[in-house]
Amino acid sequence: MTQPCHCAEARAEAIANVATGASRAAGLPWQTRVLIGSFTTSGVLHMVRPQVFTPLIPPQLGSPRAWTYASGAAELVCAVGLWRREPWAPKATAAVLAGVWVGNWWMAVRASKSERASTATKVATWARVPLQVPMIRWALASPTR
Repeated sequence: MTQPCHCAEARAEAIANVATGASRAAGLPWQTRVLIGSFTTSGVLHMVRPQVFTPLIPPQLGSPRAWTYASGAAELVCAVGLWRREPWAPKATAAVLAGVWVGNWWMAVRASKSERASTATKVATWARVPLQVPMIRWALASPTR
């Protein structure tokens, strides 16, 4: 005796899961959605192009590659937590952003002291520093369940 095929049911369930995920994100404030998108993009980049981020790690902290992978993983976990409205996610995201802030300061100071860095690079690195403040506020204001 053959078992009935439940392919159509499984397909409908998969579509419903995708739709539920989309509607869950749609119900979030735009600031939280920006954080989720930024953290997801940045977290993936940390994993596939770590050399982009290793210059942000102050040498006093040790292995830049290990810190890069760890911070990328933290960003991905926070993105999922914000999306799922986990109670821990806003504070964890704010903590990650505070850590990134240190890296942004480090990069800005290094660029300012560098004779090789262009004026545009120096301006861009300093412009990133104050952007962390509203992002931290957005993280802390993100809804939870």
